[in-house]
Amino acid sequence: MKPARAGIGLSPATAAAWGAALAGVAVVLGAFGVHTLAAVLPASTMDVWETAVRFEMYHALGLLAVGALRPRTRLAPLLLLLGTLVFSGSLYLLVATGVKLLGAVTPLGGLLQIGGWALLAWSLATDGRTQAP
Repeated sequence: MKPARAGIGLSPATAAAWGAALAGVAVVLGAFGVHTLAAVLPASTMDVWETAVRFEMYHALGLLAVGALRPRTRLAPLLLLLGTLVFSGSLYLLVATGVKLLGAVTPLGGLLQIGGWALLAWSLATDGRTQAP
């Protein structure tokens, strides 16, 4: 089996570490939302916060899965990470600042996430090319 190609992106171990970190942050921000923000923000704004937390956790779990699956692609986990930071981050900032323009940035994060998932699927589907542990 060939060794994994280096290049732009994240190794499986680094992807998993980011996944664990993002999952922890999602729990903290989710609890902050429920226990602090819910008392002062309207329900529609809390829906935005909850969407950010939910998508952060989904992609954190995806990055943890990358660590377990060890795909050859390093670009897919990078796209998942960057997409999550842009998607959830723009929503967190939107809620914190009320700057509606930040909502225009959110779809870019979603596109990065979609690209990451598509590339990961392609990588795993092509001959089951995974790295040796």
